[in-house]
Amino acid sequence: MNDAARPSPHFRFEVLAQDGHARRSRFTTPSAVVELPTFMPVGTAGTVKTLTMDEVATTGAQIVLGNTYHLMLRPGAEAVDAHGGLHQFTKWKKAMLTDSGGFQAFSLGSAKGGKDSLVKLTEEGYAFRSHLDGSKHNLTPEEAVRIQGLIGADIQMQLDVCPPGESEKRVVEEALARTTRWAKRALAAPRKPTQALFGIIQGACFTDLRERHAEELAELPFEGLALGGFSVGEPIPRMYETLHAMAHKVDPARPRYLMGVGTPRDLLEGVAAGIDMFDCVLPTRNARNGQALTRFGRVVIKQAKHKDDLRVLDPECSCHCCASGYSRAYLRHLFLAKEILALRLFSIHNLHFFGELMAGARAAIAEGRFDAFKAAAIDRMDRGE
Repeated sequence: MNDAARPSPHFRFEVLAQDGHARRSRFTTPSAVVELPTFMPVGTAGTVKTLTMDEVATTGAQIVLGNTYHLMLRPGAEAVDAHGGLHQFTKWKKAMLTDSGGFQAFSLGSAKGGKDSLVKLTEEGYAFRSHLDGSKHNLTPEEAVRIQGLIGADIQMQLDVCPPGESEKRVVEEALARTTRWAKRALAAPRKPTQALFGIIQGACFTDLRERHAEELAELPFEGLALGGFSVGEPIPRMYETLHAMAHKVDPARPRYLMGVGTPRDLLEGVAAGIDMFDCVLPTRNARNGQALTRFGRVVIKQAKHKDDLRVLDPECSCHCCASGYSRAYLRHLFLAKEILALRLFSIHNLHFFGELMAGARAAIAEGRFDAFKAAAIDRMDRGE
């Protein structure tokens, strides 16, 4: 085992089975045991949109993600801390991860930068104006650790630099080097021993840079390592190619987290490449747009063909929406009538589908049949109904 990955008394990572590069593993945190691979629903502002945390738990979710950038602006990290941290604030009883806010700060920059940009990147960190009221803020590696400490999630993420997906190699190398310098600063900042800190590997779709950065960060005492800077404009086939070439080379003694990537196929390809953790807004965002993700592909509920359809979204699904027998015709009516119930039911269904997909992957890896499981799942989704 790499000396940098010696077990913390508060965290434990175990690989229980492996099938190819796919891993069936377990990450124990102070709040909960997380069975991997897993998908983390995104609770941007302290809520997974339209759902209570108890409802999120019914979908099979074991860990949720909170957004540092949004929570630091509203209601403020100190306000969250005054309520006992984000677990108590939101009434989530399982594990929790917070991002560093770096990606949101990066996203504030206009496509061309310049005077229209709300953010300035320097060696110190990000200087930005709030999208809410224009107030000025400075987000440094140390400040990101402090804020996440107040928010109180089980897992913190280091502040990183995320270059656009099609950046020149020189630009990506600069972002990578700065991310390493910021990683060391984050690790040197005071942090509660009950909070893990994950490093973030950059490198865009340059496999050599990804592998080099993975080796650099593996020398540092992070509890986990993430792959950032994917799904930011690069072609999806290139992302898959890079993941399959290098993800399995990331230190096997720590959990591997693929940030912000999340179609069902993305998850299956990521698991095959050796990834353990995923997050994405896709299942809940699609839900609010009237799209259900099923074993048979997407159901776009506003389409006229569902007007008199008495079938449930997915006959093999055991989520509350499908198990209660709500028909596509009824769901279409709710959606077109702009009833909030439609968004809630679609959100429950989509998150449940992602939870079942990851549970199926875990079982398949343990039984040595992951390749067949992946191929069958993708084939059904591609063929449609």
